[in-house]
Amino acid sequence: MRISGTTATEIAGSVRDLIASGRLTPQDLLPPVRKLAEELGVNRNTVASAYRQLVAAGEAETRGRGGTVVTGVPQLAGEGAWFGGRLIDLASGNPDPELLPDVLQALDGGAYRPALYGSAAVDPDLAAWARERFAPDVAVDGFRVLVTHGAVDATERLLNAYLTRGDAVAVEDPCFLASIGTLRLNGLRTVAVPVDEEGMLPTALRAALDGGVRAVVCTPRAHNPTGVSVTRERAAELRSVLAAHPQVLVIEDDHFWAVSSTPYHRITPPGMSRWALVRSVSKFLGPDLRLAIVATDEESAQRLRTRLNTGTTWVSRLLQHAVYRLVSDPRVLGQTVRARDAYVERSALLLAALGERGLGRRAGYRPDGLNVWVPLGTQAHPVADALARRGWAVQPGHLFAAGTGTGQEIRVTTSTLTAQQAREFTDDLAAVLPVHPA
Repeated sequence: MRISGTTATEIAGSVRDLIASGRLTPQDLLPPVRKLAEELGVNRNTVASAYRQLVAAGEAETRGRGGTVVTGVPQLAGEGAWFGGRLIDLASGNPDPELLPDVLQALDGGAYRPALYGSAAVDPDLAAWARERFAPDVAVDGFRVLVTHGAVDATERLLNAYLTRGDAVAVEDPCFLASIGTLRLNGLRTVAVPVDEEGMLPTALRAALDGGVRAVVCTPRAHNPTGVSVTRERAAELRSVLAAHPQVLVIEDDHFWAVSSTPYHRITPPGMSRWALVRSVSKFLGPDLRLAIVATDEESAQRLRTRLNTGTTWVSRLLQHAVYRLVSDPRVLGQTVRARDAYVERSALLLAALGERGLGRRAGYRPDGLNVWVPLGTQAHPVADALARRGWAVQPGHLFAAGTGTGQEIRVTTSTLTAQQAREFTDDLAAVLPVHPA
């Protein structure tokens, strides 16, 4: 391996050429700055600048005293992992397919006219419907409504609209898997903000903001993986903290809004200049629709609209039409209410079964959504493996750690759980724990 060059750009280009040719591979350690500077006869600052260029380009990462290493394609955990037909799926994070409406039926007989180049990017009927329903929650005049390819797409585009590689983003800890992946793929630094039964901890968020984070991503209710929702009192505290940093981008991912059993409490204070409320249709209409509605301020709308140009990444107007037909159908609205009640009942089944065994105790814990977060008091990975041998698929908590994490929890998806499964699962969990009540 021979790195060459006398300027920072030349040195960085030489390293990139070595990576492209395969002579440098992921996890290879680059020479220390001092050593390479001596070999090339250049100032150490020149090599340091070259390494910063490589980090900014995503070709390398700095590990403090561990030096600078070549990066590879990140291996990211995701939702919906396939565990095999023999395992009962309590891990995928999916909604119950039996509680989703028939999308094709929604299109039958609809007055759809094919959208052509130059058509409005957002279906006018869907936009009007969204503005009416967002307005009470946003409580801001003049907000804009856009449509993206799901909540993750909206979050990624908004972050990239304002941030660059190396910028810091505050997220909940534990954290939604897709948020962790989005930050890693885009070279953004994760600043973990712990959550309790009421949401993000205000003191930790204040510390993150004082430390220079440029964006905050928060799930106001049915937080994945814990199921907690931000209370009215906690939302007021978080607004107070954020109000001192009006330049920060605040993204609220209200993914479970249509089937949530808890009210929405806005954490974005009125004075924020950059904000977005993102609401996906995945949990109540189906993940395959790949669509989210975004309410946002004027500047963010312009930046997001640029990244959703109809000539490149136009969100299908056919899908938008289908969503509008579904959300304006009284039968679907009734089904949504039934889904909400079913998810509440199913998570309660697991909590009751755990309580009978004296497991997973958390004072004041009332999860909303599709998942229950179960503390074990021991490392979760061996427990998850043992449960798999007994026929249960769950997710170990370390996967969701935005910070160091304890790794002593499991996430259990309860969207399709039956009473019998709740009892049998809890019996097996008690049996595989190193220490459990008699």
